Amino acid sequence: MQPAPTALIAEDEPLLRESLEHQLSEAWPELIVVARARNGREAIDQFDSLHPTVCFLDVHMPGITGIEAARHIGHRAHLVFVTAFDQYAVQAFAQGVLDYLVKPVDAARLAQTVARLKERLREAKSAVNTDALLQQLAAALERREAPAPLRWIRASVGQTVTLIPVQQIDFLRAEEKYTVVAWRDDSLEQREAVIRTSLKELSAQLDAEQFAQVHRSVVVNLSSIARIVRGPNETADIHLKGRGEVLPVSRSFLHLFRQM
Repeated sequence: MQPAPTALIAEDEPLLRESLEHQLSEAWPELIVVARARNGREAIDQFDSLHPTVCFLDVHMPGITGIEAARHIGHRAHLVFVTAFDQYAVQAFAQGVLDYLVKPVDAARLAQTVARLKERLREAKSAVNTDALLQQLAAALERREAPAPLRWIRASVGQTVTLIPVQQIDFLRAEEKYTVVAWRDDSLEQREAVIRTSLKELSAQLDAEQFAQVHRSVVVNLSSIARIVRGPNETADIHLKGRGEVLPVSRSFLHLFRQM
């Protein structure tokens, strides 16, 4: 008797990760989810440790992406990509043999994917050699037309609505469903406001050359950084110019500052 198939789910949004696991439990009861990763680095570490049969990888994850994690895994596991961007990604998948799911995951589509995976496992087929397909997918995603970077953020401060120039922002910090925006106005007075837009949604609209995500809950303006101090366990602290706050850099994002 063949051992029960095992799986890794890599998704940076906890609710989506839990939802996919629940859907898999209904579509494929025999599948045992042995690893859950919040980013590509965790996905790589957990794959190397547990060697799951199937890996469900979110294409866009902080730090190391799902595509980069897939390159590391290679043909040692069956890969299924999960993506919110169907316009270009699906074109790349459709020309190859990689499996994919589009968020929100449709039950019928998941059932088709599970059926294909079961067939490959039943026939003891090797996992697909993904090198060329991953290059194609990465190129397709890079060609996505990027919107113009955000220039202003609208926030309610007291009884007034304030337009915050993005270049004046020092950092943004997620707090549950809200985002704290910390900036300095024209007189260099330090200000803060809480807005309802999520950090993930905001960070996707910021200029990547000016802002960097350094922690799952923190995005910083690179020009506001005074110094970076390394900490234990591949972490670091960011000290800002003229501000007392110290921002954490998690292991997943430390590669951004390797040359410091």
